[in-house]
Amino acid sequence: MGSSLPPKESNLFKLIVKSYETKQYKKGLKAADAILKKFPDHGETLSMKGLTLNCMDRKTEAYELVRRGLKNDLKSHVCWHVYGLLYRSDREYREAIKCYRNALRIDPDNIEILRDLSLLQAQMRDLAGFVETRQQLLSLKPNHRMNWIGFAVAHHLNSNPSKAVEILEAYEGTLEDDYPPDNERYEHGEMLLYKVSLLEECGFYDRALDELHKKEAKIVDKLAYREQLVSLLVKAGQLEEAEKIYRALLAMNPDNYRYYEGLQKCLGLYSESGGYSPDEADRLNNLYKSLKVQFSWSSAVKRIPLDYLNGEMFREAADNYIRPFLTKGVPSLFSDLRPLYNCPEKVKILEKLFLELEASVGTTGQFPGSAQKEPPSTFMWTLFLLAQHYDRQGQYDTALAKIDQAIAHTPTVIDLYTVKGRILKHAGDLAAASALADEARSMDLADRFINSECVKRMLQADQVGLAEKTAVLFTKDGDQHNNLYDMQCMWYELASGESYFRQSDLGRALKKFLAVEKHYADMTEDQFDFHSYCLRKMTLRSYVEMLRFQDRLHSHSYFHKAAVGAIRCYMKLYDSPAKLVNEDQDEMSKLPPSQKKKLKQKQRKAEARAKREAEEKNEEESSAAGVSKNTKRQHAKPVDPDPHGEKLLQVEDLLAEATKYLKLLQKNSSASVETHVLSFELNMRKHKILLAFQAVKQLLKLDPDSPDTHRCLILFFHKFDGFSSPVTDSEKLVWSVLEAERPTLRGLQNTSSLVEANKSFLDAHKDSLMHRAVAAEMLFVLDPERKLEAIKLVEESFMCGPISSPSGPSVGWKLKDCIAVHQLLGTVFADPDAASRWSTRCAEHFPYSTYFKGVCSSAVVKPVDGNLNNAPENGGMEHCGASVRDSHSLNGNISSLKALNIQ
Repeated sequence: MGSSLPPKESNLFKLIVKSYETKQYKKGLKAADAILKKFPDHGETLSMKGLTLNCMDRKTEAYELVRRGLKNDLKSHVCWHVYGLLYRSDREYREAIKCYRNALRIDPDNIEILRDLSLLQAQMRDLAGFVETRQQLLSLKPNHRMNWIGFAVAHHLNSNPSKAVEILEAYEGTLEDDYPPDNERYEHGEMLLYKVSLLEECGFYDRALDELHKKEAKIVDKLAYREQLVSLLVKAGQLEEAEKIYRALLAMNPDNYRYYEGLQKCLGLYSESGGYSPDEADRLNNLYKSLKVQFSWSSAVKRIPLDYLNGEMFREAADNYIRPFLTKGVPSLFSDLRPLYNCPEKVKILEKLFLELEASVGTTGQFPGSAQKEPPSTFMWTLFLLAQHYDRQGQYDTALAKIDQAIAHTPTVIDLYTVKGRILKHAGDLAAASALADEARSMDLADRFINSECVKRMLQADQVGLAEKTAVLFTKDGDQHNNLYDMQCMWYELASGESYFRQSDLGRALKKFLAVEKHYADMTEDQFDFHSYCLRKMTLRSYVEMLRFQDRLHSHSYFHKAAVGAIRCYMKLYDSPAKLVNEDQDEMSKLPPSQKKKLKQKQRKAEARAKREAEEKNEEESSAAGVSKNTKRQHAKPVDPDPHGEKLLQVEDLLAEATKYLKLLQKNSSASVETHVLSFELNMRKHKILLAFQAVKQLLKLDPDSPDTHRCLILFFHKFDGFSSPVTDSEKLVWSVLEAERPTLRGLQNTSSLVEANKSFLDAHKDSLMHRAVAAEMLFVLDPERKLEAIKLVEESFMCGPISSPSGPSVGWKLKDCIAVHQLLGTVFADPDAASRWSTRCAEHFPYSTYFKGVCSSAVVKPVDGNLNNAPENGGMEHCGASVRDSHSLNGNISSLKALNIQ
């Protein structure tokens, strides 16, 4: 580097490089300027100055200088390397790889460039190139441990674990000392465990066992050694040996569920589905009885039998398991029991057991058959458990009665108010749920979880402003937006985005959804530093696991929700474009061109001035706090130029933006019905007929009986039947494909028309509300003249569906489905009378629903004596027969409920 310079300037150039590496950027700039005074066109100096400026957040100047330097010296590997580093800093990895490859054409054996290139290839999953680069590094420097390990890992990631094993064995052959020094023992042990895991992945179980036994003394992590050993023994069929090790592991940690699962596999008593024959259940019961004697303090050994026991044995085991938790007062008990609710028989047994415990403790203060007196709190926790049980069953009146009884018993337990709010949320009264959550929060202002629960309830009730003020109580310096964004608080952003979407504030909704997408991009970026760190520290098993996790990162539920929300925002905006031009822009359009130019210049200057003033203010505050300007510049929060998301709405091609996120969903959430429904809706808007048809076929493959699948199928072929005859060759090809596929599709087989297919679908699912609603919707779409018949089909759901009984919600339809049907009647059918009739009927069956204005909801205020004129000053209102004030107000603090007109 700098070889074309005289000795003095060459030394200055070395100083630039050293200053860059030690982050002494001002010193490096000074040296660069000294060289450029004499040699203003020296390419490598220009490039290094640009790289230094890039580290000082002067990117525009940096790119300009680096490009000038490259133009002046195209044959310098330094200029190409620096250009690649510049792109890498901006996450433009593909461009950086191109620059590195150009640098290697000039200097093919440059180890620094090869190492940087290998990191980018690992990041971009260019695994074939990664193997090639790592092989070149190893050939250049074979005495470096990292090069051997990196070459092995590259082959492993490239689906060639057997080759990776060969490389590691060759590396072991180069080691002179059989026992590594003490400071490298752990790292060497990790490499040996990694090698054994590779042998296991190849299926060489006996060879892996031999290797593990042979190298046991060199492996420092003994727990990992045992877990690896027992995994190999099970796969090799040596179950007796595996059983002994699992029992030894359980003695170390008797609450590890994986160890119990492994022990069951060794004994031939494990089932993926959870189903067991009576003989297997008896053997399992004997096993866990013996384990319970050995590990009497373990909760896992008492909880696991509840999954496979039935009948009286289940009841006895559940009784023994539940009683200590009620005595101790464990709020999470119901969460622990929730998986058992997938079995209706066990639910009946549990309900009977809970009621027996309540009756006995409530009357005698003792559990049934026990002479020991229970503390008073046991009765309260039993009511608490029963309330959650009835809430799960959808029996909200009973659940609220039980939780009110618990609150009357001990009005100072915060969990009671939290659960009551949850019950009201499930029942449909989101405003009252929010108020109760706020009441619980006020009882312990230092509890972050309770605060977060309150914020979540407020966002569900679309009280965004109040939610933001509540969330700010637990953020740094009261800087709510920046701090929550920096902490990647995605549950808040998703709930906030969904609330804004419900309120049709698409700009803010998009901003929240895209913030979540940005977090996942940051997570992908965060793996970059580990490519070199993990090879250096030899945490190879964790490294490979991390890379595989990153490969499926975008299949996480939070990303799925954010991508779906963003797509729906773009489609809603496409269907009804907002007026994106504000009043200032309207006025500007009336001005002559010369005045327009002046006004734009004035606006730019004002924005720059505001930004400069904000930076100066930050620096003044930091100085007052004793913080240096450089430190403050590093930690200063960027000013949000678009706090309301208005610029996000000003997209030229809305559907193209939505397609970007759809492709991510198709790649990572292809098993989700929602993904293909969105694909259908988006491609129909884009008139991409074959892509829409592909989405329909995927839906039929995933869930042919889904209402969404039926809707998409009928809508597609109804649209197809409306097409004009094909004219171009491409149209004829599409037409022929659809005609050939149509008779083979499930749902259209053995039917002569779409109307007949719709009727067959209805006959097969006539007891389901959503299926009937979709069938009615499609009947109306296919023949608008039959609108009244379609509406009647929906309204007849009351007579044939499970909601026809007064206890409907407990066993019948979901509130959200009834809301969807109401919106269908009001929008698609455009029949206010039918929507009103539906709302009236649903209000009877969902009395706590604020959407349907049920009689017990906070949307309806009812005087105690039936006369509003006789209501006392404090309101005197009853909430469905039970005073909300009496049931959840503490010390008369009911301000949050007064805002909802509830007393």
